[in-house]
Amino acid sequence: MSFFTLPPFLEWLTPEVAYVSLSAFIALLIWLEGQMLKKSAGKLPESKLFHVSSLLDTFWFFISVLAFYYFDLNPLALAVPAAYGIYTVFGWVYGTRLLKRQGMPDSPKELVIPNKYIAYSQSFALIFFALCVFVLVTTSLPLLSLTA
Repeated sequence: MSFFTLPPFLEWLTPEVAYVSLSAFIALLIWLEGQMLKKSAGKLPESKLFHVSSLLDTFWFFISVLAFYYFDLNPLALAVPAAYGIYTVFGWVYGTRLLKRQGMPDSPKELVIPNKYIAYSQSFALIFFALCVFVLVTTSLPLLSLTA
């Protein structure tokens, strides 16, 4: 007997579906962060939404690593945590190299995120969101037969 059981109409909501759905949400947050950075000319916005969003998408890397190993993801769905992991690691390397080129600031308030990095993040967000939706649609097709 499980401590927490879903009502019958939510049986389709597995941890795997929840992970991919939340990944799509994270993609939207990454896009939004890019928009906020563009508005502030690359300066870190003094916005709670920006700070929470940044923490969530950093935390999502660790969730994705765990999902990759512990969730029962089909081969197509494995692309979701793999893509997020690659994006994060490559982003750390790419962002660091871009910052070294323009010179590392003395304080975080002086940090200006390069436009190339913002474009990288937003490009990833679009592709990652599309991947998540594609995985959800293709792996959840039996849900469409609920009305039949």
